[in-house]
Amino acid sequence: MSRRLRLGTPLALLLLLALALLAPEWPAFGDPDYRFQAIVGLDHRFDFVAWTAAALADKAQGVLADSQRYLEPGAAEALVLDYLEQLGRARMLEGEIAWVYADPAVTDPTAATAAAQGEVDSIRGALAEQQPLVEGIVQNQVGTLLREEGLAVGGQLWPPVFMSMTPTPYLLIVSPRDRIEQINYASLIPGLSTAEQEALEQAVFEQLDMSALVVPIGGLGTYPAMIAETSSIDWLAEVTAHEWTHHWLSFHPLGVRYLASPEMRIINETVASLVDLEIGPRVMARYYTDPIAAAEATDTTAATMAATAVVDPPLPLFDFSAAMAETRNEVDRLLAEGQVEAAEAYMEERRQLFVSHGYAIRKLNQAYFAFYGGYAAEPGGAAGADPIGPMLRELRAASPSLRAFLRDVAGVTSYDDLVALHRRVVGGS
Repeated sequence: MSRRLRLGTPLALLLLLALALLAPEWPAFGDPDYRFQAIVGLDHRFDFVAWTAAALADKAQGVLADSQRYLEPGAAEALVLDYLEQLGRARMLEGEIAWVYADPAVTDPTAATAAAQGEVDSIRGALAEQQPLVEGIVQNQVGTLLREEGLAVGGQLWPPVFMSMTPTPYLLIVSPRDRIEQINYASLIPGLSTAEQEALEQAVFEQLDMSALVVPIGGLGTYPAMIAETSSIDWLAEVTAHEWTHHWLSFHPLGVRYLASPEMRIINETVASLVDLEIGPRVMARYYTDPIAAAEATDTTAATMAATAVVDPPLPLFDFSAAMAETRNEVDRLLAEGQVEAAEAYMEERRQLFVSHGYAIRKLNQAYFAFYGGYAAEPGGAAGADPIGPMLRELRAASPSLRAFLRDVAGVTSYDDLVALHRRVVGGS
């Protein structure tokens, strides 16, 4: 027995050594990415596989039913607007219920909210039955405008416009403190409390010495695309077009390299934003021309307003976009000089300024700019002086059509490619 043990010991050591050499993918416990994943944990992660399977099953039912075919002219638009109005009512009631539960003066919140909860349950039940048809109508409307832009293949738009209104995940964005760059992220379950968000951000700060921010999102380019619940038809049309653009780009070099660098993410998101800013208003003009109905459907989801959420109407003389661009430029300057703590103190000072003007920004840090600075379709804002937005806007202005613009940018594989394309199409040095 003792001889076997003596022989087994060196064999075991050799086996461990071989495994160490053959398995370099084993995580090093000091590796920042491994530590980040440990901070997030399994309980907070969003299950994309389960969501996608359920969403595809719902879409299959909607396609087979083909209920749109039997609607009278104008009935489809009325159905969509009524659905969104009822959704807005349900969301308002849910907000009121949440406030009652948060009020320490209410001794029995269940009883106090029973009637409201009953109405919510009734509305939600009806909405669940109507949702596939409503989504199909909006998909068809957005798809029609995209086909008219010449983006169909053999008469068919590819990929088809597919989206699902659903509670969307949160994203935990991570940036180094000494520069603005999204270097990691995690998709989190919807409905995280503010306290849970703060705890995750603080853990990243304390354990990794990095800036972190949990952000809600309005849409995500899964297939079908996830679209945050909204009672705004114009916003719904825009985000549907935005996410379809990501689907289309995924078949081209630009989309394939979305995660290759921070610049590639900004290019992808800005291209998609330029498309949605064109297609969304055209959907409204084609299908929802009643100004009263449109005005009643313009409340925007909390997810899309996370960066600029209005608590009260902002003061008319305060230009949020210009002020945010000024903030970004000064932060870039301070970080370039190595003044990290000064930049962070300045961002907190500016956050308080924004709050004083009615913009409920919970946290303004490097991760904030790393995420929101990626959407540069319009001048100013969190992108600051980043040249990507202006170049893409000039490219679109110089292109004879949306299709020509997309075909040009689809082949971009790097920031240098974009510069070369801009020089070739627009001109200049």
